[in-house]
Amino acid sequence: MLVSGCQSSTIDTTKTTAIAPVTLDISESDMVAGKAQFREANYGLAEKHFRKAVELRADNAEAWLGLAASYDQLGRFDFADRAYEQLLKVAGRRPQIVNNMGYSRLLRGDKKAARKLLMEASAAMPGDVVVEANLALLRKG
Repeated sequence: MLVSGCQSSTIDTTKTTAIAPVTLDISESDMVAGKAQFREANYGLAEKHFRKAVELRADNAEAWLGLAASYDQLGRFDFADRAYEQLLKVAGRRPQIVNNMGYSRLLRGDKKAARKLLMEASAAMPGDVVVEANLALLRKG
């Protein structure tokens, strides 16, 4: 009876793991779609894409910001507050975030809270056009 086996001298020992694996950010396509929908004022579709992006990558600060802004535009301030809360945990208290939170309060008609947040953003980013525009809206309203 013949027994056949592997010939160790014929095994290819070239290391194929020397090529780094491609790591794709699976939330990226939803980020692109969310931004496009937001720019087109399709806030419901933007919310859908940003929500999917944060479900895929909970540490994606930009996705949390887009989600919060989408909820603001939809008037879903309860959800916006939750998204801002998560965003602060992920990214910290950055002036751009505080500005958006101030705008959120402005949309709700809470001028006192809006002023406080926008002044905080303005102190951290003096002369910023977006913050200044939001402060101008506050003064008009």
